[in-house]
Amino acid sequence: MHSHKPTSTLALETPSTLQLGVVGNCSFSALIDRHARVVWCCLPRFDGDPVFNALIDPSERGALWGFELEGYSHSEQCYDGNTAVLRTRLYDHQGQGIEVTDFAPRFFSRERMFRPVSLVRRVRPIAGAPRVKVKLNPRFDWGATTPTLTQGSHHVRYVGPSMTLRLTTDAPLHYLLSDTTFVVDRPLNFILGPDETLAGGIADTAASLQQQTESYWRTWSSRLAIPLEWQDAVIRAAITLKLSLFEDTGAIIAAMTTSIPEAPGTQRNWDYRYCWLRDAFFVVRALNSLSEVGTMEDYLRYLTNVVSDAAGGHIKPLFGIALERELPESFVEHLPGYRGMGPVRVGNQAHEHFQHDVYGNVILGAAQAFHDKRLLRPAGLAEFKLLEQVGEQAFRVHDQPDAGMWELRTRARVHTSSVLMSWGACDRLAKIAVRLGLADRAAYWGERAAHIREGLLAKAWNADRQVFAESFGGRDLDASVLLMAEIGCIDPQDPRFIATVDALERTLCDGPYMRRYEAPDDFGRPETSFNICTFWRIDALARIGRKEQAREIFQTMLDSRNHLGLMSEDTHPHTRELWGNFPQTYSMVGIINGAVRLSKAWDTEI
Repeated sequence: MHSHKPTSTLALETPSTLQLGVVGNCSFSALIDRHARVVWCCLPRFDGDPVFNALIDPSERGALWGFELEGYSHSEQCYDGNTAVLRTRLYDHQGQGIEVTDFAPRFFSRERMFRPVSLVRRVRPIAGAPRVKVKLNPRFDWGATTPTLTQGSHHVRYVGPSMTLRLTTDAPLHYLLSDTTFVVDRPLNFILGPDETLAGGIADTAASLQQQTESYWRTWSSRLAIPLEWQDAVIRAAITLKLSLFEDTGAIIAAMTTSIPEAPGTQRNWDYRYCWLRDAFFVVRALNSLSEVGTMEDYLRYLTNVVSDAAGGHIKPLFGIALERELPESFVEHLPGYRGMGPVRVGNQAHEHFQHDVYGNVILGAAQAFHDKRLLRPAGLAEFKLLEQVGEQAFRVHDQPDAGMWELRTRARVHTSSVLMSWGACDRLAKIAVRLGLADRAAYWGERAAHIREGLLAKAWNADRQVFAESFGGRDLDASVLLMAEIGCIDPQDPRFIATVDALERTLCDGPYMRRYEAPDDFGRPETSFNICTFWRIDALARIGRKEQAREIFQTMLDSRNHLGLMSEDTHPHTRELWGNFPQTYSMVGIINGAVRLSKAWDTEI
């Protein structure tokens, strides 16, 4: 168990923090704070209505689900090893306490995955005669609507305009509905989900769901090919990435929240509950490196639909998790936002952007499926022909201005990172063609890759600053050029790449932490470090032979995680506080990549 500084009240923390755990089952997720309060949960899916929204509405109107312990003193919180089952222990000043176990059921049943949109919470006394008040106040329409309540013998229905939730419990309903404090003298079980009658007894059902869910996650974790060092960190990152998969369609969300600012008071508040093809590629590649290829197979179902629909033309950088093409950005005016730092945004304008790296992200995300003989559905000639349409588009636009991977809203240029991924698209198509025995197509794509690479190395190089700049003919520095070595476009020992790494360290780094870019953007100069950029730096340092420096920075990043091993998008270089949407798949990817790159080898250490 991990403890934290005792506090004297169970009122919502002011300010809110990202000291949160996540539970989920690849259908939905919930974020739970150190007081065992559900402060964020969107239903019926990741991008749905946040029926618990206290994370971005810390006022008394904020919707949450907690167990207020009378005389609260302190808490402890941890995951059950190698699972997505979270335990929180709450203690009062007399040492009395309860344990809350949270999970979303996930396991195989009747030859298919059982993953209902249901949150299970189990409470048991662990010392003395603790007194508890159950606070359960879901709201609908982004907090604007209070549900109508109806009551049965062992359930409460929360009826909203477009959704009805049913809580089934063996706790005293009248205590729950009247906010009455009562003694917890026996285990209590709570299942919140669809408006459906429970088939069996509540206690037996909850116990069975927990046992089968724990068994599923332990079996899943046991099959990971993990590095020797930092095993706990890697397993937790892998589980968190898996929880970001919307299994019904194969979409992978960038993060589970909206509008957590990248830095205090900056209005850099975005909605990340959608599938960016860029982020999804990095997630798939990280899990593949641990031999977890099931996520890639699921994602390829989604990607095939994206590519087929594009018919060789423009591909948007992100889609809704059920392939929604339009994600109009709007504001929820009545919500104050995280720590009162609005605005709260729904949707993301980036769906309108032209981000030319997307074509490389599509092809690199699918490439392993052509080479991996373990797959149940390996990719073949039909899939290759579909991807060739994407490659043609990548070549067509590779030297055209775009918004870039950082989604700049007010300027366009030929971004080095976009050209790099266009090269990656052609390069990987050439390698796939070789694998399929298509010599003429291999030559065709090899020539195109060589053409793009020649232009990239010449036009992105700034001789005055001795760096690869963020755009063709540009001067400014950008951490994304570090991907040149990671994607395989340049030898990491190339003096130009080493000089770029050195310049980036001098210009973009605050100690171990790295910012995204040098030039001010639409909102000014970035204040916080972008975690994935720091991980790219770690990878680059390891590749150029500075492994000890890379290990030191990697350990700093591990120390920057929250108490459960999770990370958001950004870290403040001075306060080390987590900022940005949470948990951020990019950041969790960095943990896996860093550990795999830097770990000592199994065969030399045991």
